[in-house]
Amino acid sequence: MGEYNYKSRRKFLRDVAGTTAFLACYSFPKELLANSNEYVKITVLHTNDWHSRIEPFPEDGGKFSGMGGAVYRARIISDIRKVEKNVLLLDDGDVFQGTPYFNFFGGELEYKLMSKMGYDASTLGNHDFDAGLAGLNKQLPHASFPILNANYNFDNTLLKDKILPYKVFIREGIRIGVFGIGIKLEGLVPANMYGEVRHNDPIETAKKISKHLKEEESCDLIICLSHLGYKYKDSTVSDIILAQQTEDIDFIIGGHTHTFMDAPERVKNNANKEVLIYQVGWAGINLGRVDFYLEKASKRKWSKHHTVVITKKPN
Repeated sequence: MGEYNYKSRRKFLRDVAGTTAFLACYSFPKELLANSNEYVKITVLHTNDWHSRIEPFPEDGGKFSGMGGAVYRARIISDIRKVEKNVLLLDDGDVFQGTPYFNFFGGELEYKLMSKMGYDASTLGNHDFDAGLAGLNKQLPHASFPILNANYNFDNTLLKDKILPYKVFIREGIRIGVFGIGIKLEGLVPANMYGEVRHNDPIETAKKISKHLKEEESCDLIICLSHLGYKYKDSTVSDIILAQQTEDIDFIIGGHTHTFMDAPERVKNNANKEVLIYQVGWAGINLGRVDFYLEKASKRKWSKHHTVVITKKPN
């Protein structure tokens, strides 16, 4: 992982599909690329913590001047889909709160825009409870995609059975399991906003769900949408700890800490296998992209990554 370099906004995509601009995360066998019939390519696009940033930042010379914006993100996603046939578009929560759009529309616009962009799934961040359970429930019909969380218990709330623990997606025969893990709401969200939502241990829940996805759902690729935060100076559960203490997760898409990562971090899990952890800042400034290549015969996996800066034009 590296600190975000604001000069990197000069390195915009010359080809928004980014087919030649990736850095390798793993050693990739060139002989496999020579024969596309031997593997399936899965393109995972992801955002986190876009906090109701519908429009780009003002072009005022500031650090994020002219960056972000739902329209520009939609264009880039559309262009990538024109090139790649197996795209999965995911979001890591904190969709709500941050601009007057949320204050006026309560999250309706955010979910409608994500639906238009064709998001496949999202999870819940702590700020997605800022209008309370009733406010969140009111906006769910505007989301054409499932909201995933496995470690919040909604049984005694009006959200019971409306939030799914996981979802399995199938792309060209490859089974991709996606599940959500949320941060402890106590201390972050007023108690009256989340009511009787109960928070279960994120590590134990992730172990159980990822094992289920691997063994019972026969998933070839397992992705966790984690709104725990990248890492902390103390023992607070984070994406790093989540990766280290589980066994079956391939990719953790992070959020909450607004961490700008130039590249995914690779962490050894409890089975001594590598897990990717990737978070792309906040406010819709960046779009993360990881291409997974799965060998058809063995389902061995390789990946390449790229961070797409969202802007209307290169400069």
